[in-house]
Amino acid sequence: MFQSSLTTGSLPAALAIVFASWTLYPGTVHAESAPEAPPAAQAVPPVPAGAPTVPGAPAVDNRADDDTFMLLREAARQNDAVRVNALASRLPPSYPLASYVDYYRLKTRMRDATADEIREVLRRHEGTAVAEQLRTEWLLDLGRRRDFAGFEREAGQLARGDNLQIRCYALLARASRGEQVGQEARALLVNPAGYGEACTALMAQLIQTGQFNEDDLVWQLRLAGEADATGPARRIALLLGASDTRAAQAVDVPAVAMARGIGNTRAERTIYLVAVGRMARTSLKLATVALDKNSPKLSSEERAIGWASIAHAASIALSPEAYNYWQRTNGARLTNEQLQWKTRIALRRGDWKTVRATIESMPSNLRAENVWVYWLARADRQEGRQAEATAALERVASQHHFYGQLALDDLGRQVVAPPPIMPLSTEELASVNANPSLQRALKFYALRLRAEGNREWNWALRGMSDRQLLAAGEIARRNDLLDRTVETSLRTRTELDYSQRFPAPHLDVLHPTAQGLGLDKAWVYGLIRQESRFISDARSGVGASGLMQVMPATGKWVAAKIGMDNFVHGMLNDLRTNITLGANYMNMVLENFDGDEILATAAYNAGPSRARAWRGLLDQPMEGAVFVESIPFSETRNYVRNVLANATNYAAVFENKPQSIRTRVRPVQPRERSAMLP
Repeated sequence: MFQSSLTTGSLPAALAIVFASWTLYPGTVHAESAPEAPPAAQAVPPVPAGAPTVPGAPAVDNRADDDTFMLLREAARQNDAVRVNALASRLPPSYPLASYVDYYRLKTRMRDATADEIREVLRRHEGTAVAEQLRTEWLLDLGRRRDFAGFEREAGQLARGDNLQIRCYALLARASRGEQVGQEARALLVNPAGYGEACTALMAQLIQTGQFNEDDLVWQLRLAGEADATGPARRIALLLGASDTRAAQAVDVPAVAMARGIGNTRAERTIYLVAVGRMARTSLKLATVALDKNSPKLSSEERAIGWASIAHAASIALSPEAYNYWQRTNGARLTNEQLQWKTRIALRRGDWKTVRATIESMPSNLRAENVWVYWLARADRQEGRQAEATAALERVASQHHFYGQLALDDLGRQVVAPPPIMPLSTEELASVNANPSLQRALKFYALRLRAEGNREWNWALRGMSDRQLLAAGEIARRNDLLDRTVETSLRTRTELDYSQRFPAPHLDVLHPTAQGLGLDKAWVYGLIRQESRFISDARSGVGASGLMQVMPATGKWVAAKIGMDNFVHGMLNDLRTNITLGANYMNMVLENFDGDEILATAAYNAGPSRARAWRGLLDQPMEGAVFVESIPFSETRNYVRNVLANATNYAAVFENKPQSIRTRVRPVQPRERSAMLP
């Protein structure tokens, strides 16, 4: 099975080491984390005259019960079963979140509970979000205990859902009874950071049964290195019969791994190449020197893999050498990230032949993403394939996002706000408002538990028609949950309500502020919609606050510039102060970047110094869409796309006339002013 580093005879011992290592290097299990801030506490938007009321709003519960529930939730988080039972017994069966009381009781004793006890709670709350959450946790526990009979009996649709751990356990269960699942596993295992115990155990099983081979593990080790996933890299190295310590060094301290030499086995050479790729993120020169020095010891394929890692790092740095490095990767299987960056560098170079070839070599699911459908259509146009280009652009143009708007422009059309929807009736609102999941969501929001509220809200939306979604969006608006209004309305397919998708609250504050600065209010609203979804006291993980997510240091700097002498950090959550500081900062970055909305938007998100650096690499004007697509940070790239698309839609609403996104996505010029911003 393995030729160089893992023989059939050594397999059981290698697997034993791997299984033992799982307790030392546990995997990452992703879960929705609680936000840093409670929901917005703004005034409830006024209900228009003559608008239908929403009957059946949740009654205000006894505050003591709510306090007890919050203590219960915390006790469950601490796995304190005694305290959970004591607190749960104080809550009446009629408490609006009684299903979660049952869940917390069972959660603390999941390992000791019988299957019948768990099934009884699931039966009692069948069809609810909390039942799915409980079933998910039970399935993970059954998988860890290798109770595959119980797992398969209970899994149902979850075995094909979005939870990577459960999907890996589902394949492991099938593989354990002799089914061939290798191809399914290869398609599934693309995100090492989320593998955990389940997916690594699946790989071990597939190796043992001959469904995975050394090529598969070498590929997985490359993915782990690219993803900075140290734990999975260690476990995969053990499966390859290599040193897990050396694999960890390759990811975390590549200079140390490279200093130890290239090794003799394929696994050791792969670890060395992972280290080269990691080193290239901090020093392209050291990485290229090391790869050149050891090239004679590598196969042609391994050399190409090494250059692909260096080309990837050079692309993220927007290095002028990136294009040439990609020319040295022939023969290497490229990861999805590498394929995308090779395409972006070809776009910056104007090499449409490579753009086409690279997009066509992407996996079908990646190639079908709107961004690559759009750029392939542009390549078609460059090569005279007008019919193919037009058909592809038409597909993208039906979407209401950045590339949809670019496609509209390329087809000679513009963005137009849809006509108003037929007003919602009292009956439509009342019917949706009675949804139990929606009521639980509203209760969670009232308790300032946004994560749980969002989970219940999203559960309530499943299977809703467009009219029902619009009704839910209106209920969210009347409960001062504009973020839910936007997210809910975005799910409609044929009835598009731009008053929900692109709300404009606080116009009495924002309009005069923007007007006084000469700012386009559509751009300001486009940025707020992306920054906070109109949650006025939102707080990010890095400390940005309020509607416009102003950082404390930035707020202090802007306050000093505009003469706001009494500023203190706590004022950032004041609506007027936040808008004043945020809008002034937008104006400053816009002026600093010669009125270029692309650069100013990027600067607002990633900082002016980074936007200056990206611009400074230009020696001639670059098409705005190409510049946006090759922004190195994925967060900033998506941010700029969304803000500019938002602004275009807001302009269509405010001005009541067609808009072209190209008025904002103009060629980026290399020249910039000398004024400096923090």
